[in-house]
Amino acid sequence: MSKNYTKREILLRVLWSLVNPLFRYSPRLFYAWRNFILRSFGAKIGSNVRIYPSAKITYPWLLQIGDNTVISWNVSVYNLGLIRIGSKTVISQNVHLCGGTHDYSSGNFTLIRCGLTIGDNVWVAADAFIGPNVIIENDVVVASRSVVIKNVKSNEIVGGNPARFIKYKK
Repeated sequence: MSKNYTKREILLRVLWSLVNPLFRYSPRLFYAWRNFILRSFGAKIGSNVRIYPSAKITYPWLLQIGDNTVISWNVSVYNLGLIRIGSKTVISQNVHLCGGTHDYSSGNFTLIRCGLTIGDNVWVAADAFIGPNVIIENDVVVASRSVVIKNVKSNEIVGGNPARFIKYKK
């Protein structure tokens, strides 16, 4: 057994793999159904949250989403640690939220289970990557295909690889 996971987590992982097809193959407009499934596994999901069926959520019990948020097509929520997403936030298609990494200096690349935080009223545009331990504050825009590996302050628009400040939101 992995020392990175408790027996409870291993059991939840098995159960989630069995139930996941009910999430993944549900019709697009069945947002409430998918939210129900996620909540059944311990996710904290606000009201009027729209998660698309192709979104890949690694561990629902390590997910918190505020009200009126959208998780679009093919979003990867790799939440080895807690991922928090605020209210009125849009995570566009093909975004990768990465809440884990490895210790490259260890002999066996030890798994590091961390998370990340995305604030309220944030738009993470298509194909962006948000790295481990990153905090994106409120009212931020992350441009398409950006790679965010450092924290982003409120009201900033960032873009590029690595993501850099572009300008302040008006």
